[in-house]
Amino acid sequence: MKTNAFAFVPGNQSLSRKQFVVLARKITGLEEAMNIRRERELKVVTKVKKRPPLRRGRVSPRLPVPDHIPRPPYVGSDILPEIASEHQIHDSEGIAKMRAACELAARVLNFAGTLVRPSVTTNEIDKAVHQMIIDSGAYPSPLGYGGFPKSVCTSVNECMCHGIPDSRQLQNGDIINIDVTVYLDGYHGDTSKTFYCGDVSDELKNLVKVTEECLEKGIAVCKDGALFRKIGKRISEHAEKYGYGVVERFVGHGVGTVFHSEPIIIHHRNDKAGCMVEGQTFTIEPILSMGSIDSITWPDNWTTLTADGSPAAQFEHTILITRTGAEILTKC
Repeated sequence: MKTNAFAFVPGNQSLSRKQFVVLARKITGLEEAMNIRRERELKVVTKVKKRPPLRRGRVSPRLPVPDHIPRPPYVGSDILPEIASEHQIHDSEGIAKMRAACELAARVLNFAGTLVRPSVTTNEIDKAVHQMIIDSGAYPSPLGYGGFPKSVCTSVNECMCHGIPDSRQLQNGDIINIDVTVYLDGYHGDTSKTFYCGDVSDELKNLVKVTEECLEKGIAVCKDGALFRKIGKRISEHAEKYGYGVVERFVGHGVGTVFHSEPIIIHHRNDKAGCMVEGQTFTIEPILSMGSIDSITWPDNWTTLTADGSPAAQFEHTILITRTGAEILTKC
């Protein structure tokens, strides 16, 4: 809502503009955030060299998975699973399995990043990631999840998330988020990172840098007994310092034997109730935009872009809540 900066002095209808009285009023945190968003969206993004909008390339058939590799229960159905209501809290055996799945996801993601260069297609990245996952005896969790046709998500430039790998070649100056999840020994490990392709502008590098810092700051508030809403508050505070918007539509989630469960992790300011519990695992995965935080989704029902074509970046880790903090499981 808009705040009035000026008001007439009562009893006089012919006052000149110079006689307006400036009303000082404290602006709440919510109003301040709304003002920052409005100012950002009023500014046309001219600092970043205008690129042709993303166009869908050719999507190749799904890749096969050997029969001996266990599948998650949703494979075989194109119906998007509901978010499970149970929080995923693990005993020592479960924590060990989560560490193994997450460590593999981290290694796969690092490998995927080495493939990013101009002229490489996102389909080629998907194929290489798929092979590494099945060679490790794991299943690529996105494959067949709600009908998703590929083994990894590749989101380029203005694509916020859930990009489907296809025949489009990466261009010099692109940024690309690669989102890897593996299902190993009954547990999912989930992580993502935004990579540079060739020579990237300083403006895009700053967006990527600040997005990663937002993830780090969100993780830093996590520990047994901490409020979930502190994550969104800390992320929003840091993003706003640089004029970036935090996308509200997409959230983090519980992860473990189930791909997506409670708690839902909101990355912007919120009043979500609830506290973290030792032994619990979930993801934090903020998306920052240089412009609008609103989105549009392609007819494939997955690929989601910023509404105004502004670049976006994302980082994600799976974390384990401990008594004194949080262990990042998706590191290697």
